[in-house]
Amino acid sequence: MGVWLFVNAPNGGGDARATKGQVAPPISGITLEGQPFDLASLAGRPVIVNFWGPSCVPCRDEFPLLIAKQAEYAADGLSIVGVLTDDPPEPARRFVADYGATWPTVIDPDKALKASYRVAGRPQTYFIDGEGVLRSIQIGELREEDFDRQYAAIAP
Repeated sequence: MGVWLFVNAPNGGGDARATKGQVAPPISGITLEGQPFDLASLAGRPVIVNFWGPSCVPCRDEFPLLIAKQAEYAADGLSIVGVLTDDPPEPARRFVADYGATWPTVIDPDKALKASYRVAGRPQTYFIDGEGVLRSIQIGELREEDFDRQYAAIAP
């Protein structure tokens, strides 16, 4: 198991930006349940970070796939992290409860996470390996074949 080190990407600014092949930018904040969260706590595990919101139809459509894949790859230690962006927390809480999702969703009220991950639109999904390196980015709704292809790049 590796230790994730969050470093500044070589972008000339002082902040880390999501770049394939580089260490993923940090994610820390408060979840929909009011709990603190830090992406670094998942070091050594494959991680999928999904930027979403309940008003986004493709986000809603891909949610059952994420639930199924989390169960399918539980033995790998797969962790999914949601980042709520462009929607208020209350509808997201209801949506997560209705679907029975068990992963944390971090609230991004100032859109700082959205900016550091260069989110073009929702949904947008990031596949991060156990060393913390961003291996693949899915812009738009995940379909099963997309998921399987990209998960292969981060599977232990």
